[in-house]
Formats: sequence, C-alpha cells, structure tokens
Amino acid sequence: MADRNTDMTMAIPALIEATLFAARKHRGQKRKDAEGTPYINHPIHVVHLLANVGGITDIETLQAGMLHDTVEDTDATAEEIEALFGRTVRDLVMEVTDDKSLEKAERKRLQIEKAPNLSPRAKLIKLADKIANLSDMIVSPPVGWSLERLRQYVAWSDQVVAGCRGTNPDLERLCLQTRVVIGSLFWPDADLSGVRTTVS
Repeated sequence: MADRNTDMTMAIPALIEATLFAARKHRGQKRKDAEGTPYINHPIHVVHLLANVGGITDIETLQAGMLHDTVEDTDATAEEIEALFGRTVRDLVMEVTDDKSLEKAERKRLQIEKAPNLSPRAKLIKLADKIANLSDMIVSPPVGWSLERLRQYVAWSDQVVAGCRGTNPDLERLCLQTRVVIGSLFWPDADLSGVRTTVS
C-alpha cells in the first residue's frame, strides 16, 4: 500500500494542498517589515528550511510547517485542519499554536516552558520558525522596532530554541550561525569569540 510520506506522487500534491490552504487563510496578511512582505512567504520559508536544511521528508511535518500559523493568526480552526489534513497534522499545528486569549507576555513565557516537552516533529517546526524569523530580522527587521525590542526578541528566541536542542543538527547549526550574525548586528561591541557555532 502506498505511503504518502514516501511516495512522491502522493506527497507533493498533499504539500501543495496545504500550501493552497495556507495561502487562502493568510491572504491579505503581511509581515511587519518595511516591504510589507506577503505573510505566506513565512510558512514557505519554514518548509524550505525543514526540507532543504533539515532534510525532512515526512509530509505531515512539512504540511504542519506550512500550516503552523493558520489557527493562531487566521480564522482556521483545529477541526478544519483535522478534516482536511488528518489528526496528526492537526496535533502538530496545535502543539506550536499560542493561545491568543492569553496576554502576550504569558504566551511568550509558555513557549519557553513548553519547548522542551514538544514532540520531536513539533520541535523541528519551532526551530525552523525561529530561524526564519531571525533571518528576516537580519534582512529587514519589523518597522518601528527599537534596538532594545529587537534584542529582547532575540533573547527570548534563544530560550525557546534552547528547549528544542538535540532534534536536528543541521537546523541547529544554521540557527547558531544565524544567531552569531544577529549578535554582530544587535550587539556590535560584544565579544563573540567564545560563541559556539557548531553543534556537538
């Protein structure tokens, strides 16, 4: 029996289906950069990192990466995700979805607290998400963010990423490399000679 996680004739259409769903749900949304980049570029970047850096071929993880912000930031529901993409994808999406009924500071605290207990596949998505966000900050940071706010985001992101270590050496290596670049930009006077850039 064909397995859509290994049979490309099934896997590619399944990923395209998730991409079309995400594109419809994120339609009209933009990133916070000066260019007003279409939001859909972000989940595409996340999937790119999972597949081309992390070497992930598991279609359910890739679908969940594409859909990871739909419940949190659009009118998509967990039930809708499950009906279209199955229970596993739904569960992965919900693992990385913040509860928007909570205050922002509490949501951020919970991301740090929950990161070590995420499933391995959810940790992959979380790592790729943080790499994508940090990479965007290097190229075009959010409009109106002060240097202090940028630094606070990076420091918080460091704590979330710390809880996801031991998941994928290639993603973790890129995250560390991206973090070093960020450090040179946001903390230009800091001594970075002792910063680890390899994954042990």
